[in-house]
Amino acid sequence: MFVTTSLLAALACSRVAAPPPPAITRIAKAVPPPATAVVTADAGMPAIPMAYEPPLYAIPIAKIDEAVEQAIAEAKIPGCVVAIGRRDSVLVEKAYGDRQIQPFREPMTVDTLFDLASITKPMATAASLMVLVDRGLVSLDDLASKFVPELKNFGKADITIRQIMTHTAGLRADTPLDDAKLGRAEMVRRAIAAPLRAKPGERVLYSDVGYLLIQEIVERVSKTSLDRFAHDFLYAPLAMNETMFNPPAEFRVRAATTESRDGAWIRGVVHDPRAYYSGGVAGHAGLFSTAHDVGRFARAMLHGGELDGARVLTPHAVDTFFAPNDLPGAIRATGWDIQSAFSSNRGTMLSRRAVGHGGYTGTSIWIDPQYDLFVIVLSNRVHPDGKGAVNALAAKIADIAVSAIPSAKPTILKAVCDKEDVLTGIDVLERGKFDELRGAHVALLTNQTGRDKSGTRTIDLLRAADDIDLVSIWTPEHGVEGAVDDKVADSVDEATGVPVYSLYGARLSPNDDMLNGIDTVVVDLQDAGTRFFTYASTMHRAMKVVAPRGIHFMILDRPNPIDGVTIGGPVSSHAFASFVNHLDLPVRHGLTLGELAELANSDEHLGARLEVVRMIGYRRTASYDDTNLAWVNPSPNLRSVTEALLYPGIGLLEGGNISVGRGTETPFEIVGAPWVDAKALAHALGNDALLGASFSAIDFTPTSSSFANEVCHGVKITVTDRGHVDPIRIGVAIARELQLASPTTWKLDGIASSLANAKTLDAIRAGKNVNDIQATWSNDLAAFRAKREKYLLYAAGPCP
Repeated sequence: MFVTTSLLAALACSRVAAPPPPAITRIAKAVPPPATAVVTADAGMPAIPMAYEPPLYAIPIAKIDEAVEQAIAEAKIPGCVVAIGRRDSVLVEKAYGDRQIQPFREPMTVDTLFDLASITKPMATAASLMVLVDRGLVSLDDLASKFVPELKNFGKADITIRQIMTHTAGLRADTPLDDAKLGRAEMVRRAIAAPLRAKPGERVLYSDVGYLLIQEIVERVSKTSLDRFAHDFLYAPLAMNETMFNPPAEFRVRAATTESRDGAWIRGVVHDPRAYYSGGVAGHAGLFSTAHDVGRFARAMLHGGELDGARVLTPHAVDTFFAPNDLPGAIRATGWDIQSAFSSNRGTMLSRRAVGHGGYTGTSIWIDPQYDLFVIVLSNRVHPDGKGAVNALAAKIADIAVSAIPSAKPTILKAVCDKEDVLTGIDVLERGKFDELRGAHVALLTNQTGRDKSGTRTIDLLRAADDIDLVSIWTPEHGVEGAVDDKVADSVDEATGVPVYSLYGARLSPNDDMLNGIDTVVVDLQDAGTRFFTYASTMHRAMKVVAPRGIHFMILDRPNPIDGVTIGGPVSSHAFASFVNHLDLPVRHGLTLGELAELANSDEHLGARLEVVRMIGYRRTASYDDTNLAWVNPSPNLRSVTEALLYPGIGLLEGGNISVGRGTETPFEIVGAPWVDAKALAHALGNDALLGASFSAIDFTPTSSSFANEVCHGVKITVTDRGHVDPIRIGVAIARELQLASPTTWKLDGIASSLANAKTLDAIRAGKNVNDIQATWSNDLAAFRAKREKYLLYAAGPCP
C-alpha cells in the first residue's frame, strides 16, 4: 500500500494545530527542586476519560537522592537525570552526578541530551507507525509483506506487523556488523534474506532487525524518512524541540558522553554501531532527547495523545499503543515492554497497565495510565568503560514514586492467613471511601453475590456513596437476585429505582444505549472457577465492548471458590468458541475474575482501561470456606463449596442425556438417568482410581431440568478428601463408563461443547482408560500453566 508524498500534507491537515513552541530555557547547571514536589492540577487541560481527578501527593525526593547517590558511589552510573510526573504536571526534574568523567569531568544538568538507544523503538519507530495506524493507512495485523514485498521471497510472507512490534516474528536479534558497514540499504536487504530463528509467534526473540523493518514500512508508506516523519508528526506538535536524530553541534556540547570509538569519546553521536553506520537514523536506535522532552511525550500519552492543544494520536490509538499482548513467557505492548526478561527496571509497584522500555546506554522510561504517572531515568551508564548498570536504580525510583500515590498497591499482595483479614474488592474500595470512583458515572455489572463483608449490596453502597452516579445495573445469567434459571428480562431494582439491564436475554453484550452517560463500568460478581460458568464470559463481552470507547473498566475481585492453584481438564480450542468457551481455558483455570480479565485483555490485546481492585488477605491456595466470607450461592444450583468443587467435572456432562441433579437438593453431587444401571456405574467408578471421592448407587427424581419428574438411576458422589479429589477426572470417568456400558443410548456428542476439545472427546468415545484420556490435554494444560503465571495477582502462601 504505497501512497504519494501528498500523504504528509493530508496527515498534517488531520492533526490538531499546535501552538507556537515555547522557547527553550538553557540551564547552565543543575537546579535542585524543593525537598518535596507537590502536584498541582491544571484545570484548563482537557482530560482523557478518567473516573476521578487524582489526589494531591508529594514525591519523597530525599529517598531518590539517597538511591542515586549510592549508585554513583558504587560506580554504577556517572550521573543521571530523573523526571517524574503525571499528565498535568512534572513533579520531579533533577540532575545528579556528572555527564562526563573522561577525558575531564563535567557536571550533569537537567538539559543534558541523552542517547536514548532502544527507547528509539517505542518513542520514534512504533509511535510513528501508530500515527499511520490511527489514520487507517496500516493495521497492526497486516502482513509486513504487504508493504515490504521482498519478505515473500525469503519465507517471511506470513509475518504480521504485530509480531514484529512484539518481537515474536522469529527474526534474528541484529545484523552482522560487517553488513551494517555496507550502509543501511544493504544491511536491510541482507536482514530480509537471513533465515528465521524461530517460527513466527512461537517465542519472543528481542530483535533490532524487526524495527529496521518497521522503519521500512513507515518510510515506504509515508514516502519520507523516519527522522523527518517523527519530527513532523510527533515531536514538533508536542514542542519536543530537543528530540532528534543526529543532533547538530550546538546540542552535542551538552550531550552525555558514552564510550570511545576509534580513539575518540562518543558524544552526541549514536552509540549503537549499526545505527551509526546507517547514518545515525535507524528503527532500533539513534534518537536523542532530554528528560524534559521525554516527559512531554509521556504526558501526551497519559493525556490520550494530546498535550497543550496539540493532538498526535487519538485516545483509542494510545490505548492500542499500550494494549498488552499475551506472548510466550512475556507480556508486551506495541513497541513497549510490560512484563518480560527485560523489564527488571519497572520495579514492583507499577500497575499492570504500565508500559516502558530501556536503552542499552542507561535509559529507562515507564508510563502508567492507571496511576497517571511517568518515571524517567536517563543515564549514560556505559561511560566510561561500559560496565555500569542502571536497571536496579530505575526500578527503585519507580517504586519510590508509586509509593507516594495513595491508591497504589503492590503487584503481588502478600498472603495473610487470618480469616478475619480477608477483604474482597468491594471491601477494599469501601475502606478507601470509594475515592477511586469519585466523580464517576457508573454501570455496575453485579448480582446477589456483590456484597461487602457486612452483607450490604454493592448496588446500595455505590448508590449511597458521595459523588458517584450509579446510572444503571447490568446483570448476568440468573438475574440480579440470582434466582432465574432461564433468560432474564430487563427490570428496575426495587430498592434503588436504578434500571437493570440483562446481559442474558435479548442481548449478551452491552449496547450503545446502555453506554450513554457512562464513563466507568464496575464488575462485582462471584465466579465459580470453571470455564463454562457464564459470569466470566459476560464480563469479557462487556470489556470488549467498552474497551474501544476508553471507558474505565474496574473489577472488584473475589476469590476463586475452589482455590486459585489447581488447574485441570482439556483446554478449549478455537473450533469450539462460544458464549461459554470465551477464552482458550482449561475447564478448571485456577484464576480469579480479575486475573481472567487481565488475561483476556492481553490475549486479545483489547487495550481496555482495566483496573482490578485486588483483595487483601486472600491466598490463592484457599477454598472459599477457608476465608471469612459468607457463602452466597453464585447461581441457583451451586449451593455450597462442595457443589462448586464438583461442578467442573459433573457440569461437563450436562449436554448429554443425563441429569446432574438439577431439580434436587444436591445438584452436581448426583448423576443419573432412567436408562443407567446405578450399581454397575458405581462399581465401575470404584475401579477407576478416583482419589478423594466415593460413589454409591442412588435413585432420585428431579423436579426440573433433565428428566423432570422421572425416576433416575445413578450415583451419589461423596467428597472424602478435598485435597486429592479431581472432579474433572471423575466427570470424564463417568462419561467413559456410560460410553462403554450404553454406547447407543448415551449421547456422548452432547458434551462436546463443554469439553471443547476433539482429542478428549475421541478418547472417551474409544473407551480409553482414564489416564489416557487425561493425557489428551496434558501438553495443552502445561502450556496454559506457564501462560497463566503472568497474570497472577495474589501469592499462594505458605502460611505459618
